[in-house]
Amino acid sequence: MALPTLDTQSLPYIRAISPYQPGKPITQLARELGLAVDQIVKLASNENPLGMSPKARAAATVAMATLSRYPDDFDLKHALGERTGLGMERIVLGNGSNDVLDLVARVFLAPGRSAIFSQYAFAVYPLATLSAGAEAIAVAASDFGHDLEAMRAAIRPDTRLIWIANPNNPTGTFVPYAQLKRFMQAVPADVLVVLDEAYNEYLPPAERVDTTAWLAEMPNLVITRTFSKIYGLAGLRIGYALTSAVIADLMNRVRQPFNCNNLALAAAVAALDDHQFVASSYAMNRAGMEQIVAGLKRLGCSHIPSHGNFVTFRVVDAAAVNQRLLGRGVIVRPIAGYGMPDWLRVTIGTESENSRFLGALEGSL
Repeated sequence: MALPTLDTQSLPYIRAISPYQPGKPITQLARELGLAVDQIVKLASNENPLGMSPKARAAATVAMATLSRYPDDFDLKHALGERTGLGMERIVLGNGSNDVLDLVARVFLAPGRSAIFSQYAFAVYPLATLSAGAEAIAVAASDFGHDLEAMRAAIRPDTRLIWIANPNNPTGTFVPYAQLKRFMQAVPADVLVVLDEAYNEYLPPAERVDTTAWLAEMPNLVITRTFSKIYGLAGLRIGYALTSAVIADLMNRVRQPFNCNNLALAAAVAALDDHQFVASSYAMNRAGMEQIVAGLKRLGCSHIPSHGNFVTFRVVDAAAVNQRLLGRGVIVRPIAGYGMPDWLRVTIGTESENSRFLGALEGSL
């Protein structure tokens, strides 16, 4: 009699998950095609082309001396509390904001429960939902963005969580905050809404709203943010959630001890205070966005207007175009896994990186 293999003893909803596919690393492409690392331009993972904040780099260097000790997250929680006007008891830190998203799912989702997200939304939402054994309900998008009315209508008695990315990745769409607030006010009080603001700092000032002010009247709201994007700390993996003290306490009960390392904590504290770096990163992104969009229009490629640090554009035979771009040493992000097989996503880079991409794309169409 054949004995069952170990994989069959795993949970069936875990076996059903498709793993997250990150952007191709520079070193991997160099190995595959025999290209020099310094000749490759990576515009696939929405990283900051300016690198990391100089103040953060200096703080991380000093923190090297503390690596024999376990981390103390007090300073970052205190800094975030002062920045947001919230108490430290309402802040949850994560190993990147993805970690925080997973914590929310572990607290509120389980077999027999469901979570709602939009078509073309961040791939981690269904992944976190399914890993908790819950049912993932995808609601059809409207113009590649969130259809809030349809998402509200999709709420079932077993729904416990709604995922919303604003701006959204990978499409770059944005829901005006007035609409979002009306949606929040219509959601049942026993349904949690996660508002993922990973790209919040790239919004023009006129479009920004301090959503932390909503927490006073919306105890079912969790706001997640990250230091991976405009602050340039993607490799250090540091993010956080802002919510009620009750929900934060529950999330901290399942959070792994010391989930944020000393270098990340020190760099994040310093990055919060590096206003010049953030301003420079914002300005470069705005200029680069104009450069990329103008180039795409010149090449006859349609695109989705973006509120992040990337642009999603359409081409004929995206898979083949992507391979030709890789052969020219330019890495962008294919998003067929999001149900968009005819589209590619490109991160805004420096002026020279953007030019390199546009030249390579012209030769790849």
